[in-house]
Amino acid sequence: MRIAAFLLLASVPAVAQDRPPAYTPTRDVAVEYRLQSEGQTQQMRIAWLAARGLMRMEMPMGFAVMDQRSGQGFMAMTQQRMVMDMAAGNLPAGSLTRPPESARFTREGQERIAGQACTVWRMEDRGETARSCITADGVMLRTTAGSGNRATTIEATRVDYATQDPAQFNRPQGFQSLQLPPGMGTPPGGAFPQRGTALPPPGLR
Repeated sequence: MRIAAFLLLASVPAVAQDRPPAYTPTRDVAVEYRLQSEGQTQQMRIAWLAARGLMRMEMPMGFAVMDQRSGQGFMAMTQQRMVMDMAAGNLPAGSLTRPPESARFTREGQERIAGQACTVWRMEDRGETARSCITADGVMLRTTAGSGNRATTIEATRVDYATQDPAQFNRPQGFQSLQLPPGMGTPPGGAFPQRGTALPPPGLR
C-alpha cells in the first residue's frame, strides 16, 4: 500500500498551543491500528518499551525498531534473516515522534477512541494540514490527513497497557547485515514505504 506524504494531526473553541503533550508513550503499551488509504485497509501493530524509548512496528516481512531518543533504528526481515540499520527518516514509522520544527499546532477538543480519552490537535506545516488525537500519556489513537479519495486515516482499534518484553526490541542475532544503495529508503520487494511516505502518525513530511 502506498501512503501519501506523512500525516498528522471537537468541540471547544480552538486555542493555539506551541506543542501537544508527549508524542511518545510514557508507559509500555501495544496498539492495534486500522490503516485506510486510497480505498485499501490494512491492520498494523506498534508496541512501545517506554523505559528504553523503543518502538517496534510489525511489518508483513518482519519488524522495525526505532530508538526514539537517538533517531536510529533497524529493520529485520525474518524470512530472509537480514537486518538493515536505518535512520528515523527512513523507517516506516520514522515520523511518529518527530514532527517538523516548523509545524504549528492548535488544540481542537476531546474525543474517546478505543476506550481511551484523547485530545484532538490540528497541525499545519508548509500548507498541509492533518489532525491527530493523542492521549495525555502520549499514545496516538487516530491521525487523518487529506480528503476524498486521497484521505489517509490510521485509527486505534485496541490499546493494551501491558508490560512489553525487552527482548522483542533487540537487534536479532545471526542475521546478515544488508546495506541499501544510496538514496534507497525501502528494502527489496517494497514492503516498507520509502522516505517521504512514512506511515502515520504525528508529523507532516
